[in-house]
Parts: sequence; C-alpha cells; structure tokens
Amino acid sequence: MIRVTNIVKDHGPVRILNGASLEVAKGQVAALVGPSGSGKSTLLRCINGLEPFQEGSVEVGDALKLVGGAPHPRATLLQLRRTVGMVFQQFNLFPHMTVLKNVMAGPVYALGAPRDEAETHAKKWLDRVGLGEKHDAKPAQLSGGQQQRVAIARALAVNPSAILFDEPTSALDPKMSAEVMRVIDDLADDQQLQVAMVIVSHDLAAVKRIADVVHVLGGGKVAYSGPAQEAFAPGGPAAALE
Repeated sequence: MIRVTNIVKDHGPVRILNGASLEVAKGQVAALVGPSGSGKSTLLRCINGLEPFQEGSVEVGDALKLVGGAPHPRATLLQLRRTVGMVFQQFNLFPHMTVLKNVMAGPVYALGAPRDEAETHAKKWLDRVGLGEKHDAKPAQLSGGQQQRVAIARALAVNPSAILFDEPTSALDPKMSAEVMRVIDDLADDQQLQVAMVIVSHDLAAVKRIADVVHVLGGGKVAYSGPAQEAFAPGGPAAALE
C-alpha cells in the first residue's frame, strides 16, 4: 500500500533522513518511533508530499509515486492527498465553519461530491468519533480533544486508503489524549475499514496496544521493522524509548 524506499532528506546542511525505507500494507497499523529529532514527522511529511526530498521514492498503491530530487507534479500531489489523509499535531480546522462543514469540506471541494451526499457522509463520521451532537458547533466551542476528533473525521471523510497521524495527542492533556487514542484504537480494530495507518506518537503505551508493526528510526534510517510485541519486549529495539 505504502512503500518508502531509501529516502534522503536534508534541512540545509543537516541530513535528517539518510536512506529510510519501510512498507505499510493495506489495513495495517504501523507505528513510527524513535528518539526526539530522529525524523519521524519529517518522514510522514515526505510520504504525504508536504516535504520535498533529495533521493529515494514514495509509492502509494500502484499508481502514485513521488521521486526525490525532482519537483512533485501538482496533479500527483492532489491525487496523493485524496488518497492519504493526514492528522496533524495542531488541528487545523477552519475556525469560521461549523464542525459539520469542516468535515464536509474535503468531499465537496476536493472530490466534487454533492452537498447532500457529503453532509450524510460527514454526519456518519462525526457519529463514529463520538461527536454526533456537535454538528453545529464552531471549533472554538470544542475542547482540544474534540477538535482533534473532528480532524480525524475530516481525514476519513474523503475515503482515504491511508491516514498518517503526526503526534495527534501532543497538544492535549492526558484525559483528552486518552479520548483521541480511544478513537484511533477503535478505527484500528475495525476490520471493515481497511485503511492503512501510520502513527507517530509519544504515547508509547497506546502505540503498543494499537500497532501491528513498529518501525524504529535511528541514524536517519529505519533501524528495525517488526511486530510491536517484539519491538517493546525487554531488550527490544523500542524498549529503551519507554
């Protein structure tokens, strides 16, 4: 579903990624972990075309490919962002729109869906994340955890094949963080959804519970890829991060 091959990413003179490679299968929940500054968020942004990279490639499905060292074609980026949703640390909701209209925006403006169809679909996802009663609220009227759940519903509303979660609870207090992780956990357990997920999170207890596979970043590369149980076992490659 997602194949990252030998990505090299420089920020000025600093090399952040130095040949990072990983694969995420359809329906798989993958966690990307590593020390602070190891390039986890940068790698997510490369996958979604938000960061150019110098070498390597990103493939999503059979038809979408980004190649390092060359400008990404606009048409490819548009299709990529319809296929791969992203949930950021900050919620990035439109403050002047209601919750319902925020979730409808992608289907209506990016996919050209009829408004009545988009509204029905958006309500379904808001119900799914536990916010069915907040359709008419504005983002400022919601808690941080509720805003992040709206952001998750918005990402799902365009029927993506994959969703990338970039530290989705880092701006939240423990109670709100738990709310959001419960939603992600519920989505991860849904066998019918079949959306590939890649999660970068400091909540390693939740990562252990949710992830099928863990990729450990170190030295600009993916130093380990394997089952979460093995990664976090005593002496395992991710155990030292806890």
